[in-house]
Amino acid sequence: DLNIKKASEMTGVSIDTIRYYEKIGLIMPIKRLNGIRKFNERNINQIIFAKTMRQAGLGIELLKDYVSLVFENDSSTVPARKAILAEAIEKLNDKIDETIKARDYLEWKIDNYDTHMINAENNL
Repeated sequence: DLNIKKASEMTGVSIDTIRYYEKIGLIMPIKRLNGIRKFNERNINQIIFAKTMRQAGLGIELLKDYVSLVFENDSSTVPARKAILAEAIEKLNDKIDETIKARDYLEWKIDNYDTHMINAENNL
């Protein structure tokens, strides 16, 4: 069993974030011994999972909905879980499209800097 400092180091998630994730139910309640959290392998896996899903763009509320369905351990919730993941993919694809457009715009600016951008920037 690991304490919260070791769990934080192992997962790359801050101590405050781990406490928050536990408080709001993104991870299952951590077993305590004399008031000190003792993390097991499943707790670590849940923290890493939550971190990965947040990095993928899932908002806290959506992730809470997803995790609550997972923790129910009921196969009838699989379609709802898949729908949440599909929604997350859609949002991520929108972000990717926006990023590509921004990159393309910057590349156009560089490619056309001498002929168009100097004059345009003088009017900013």
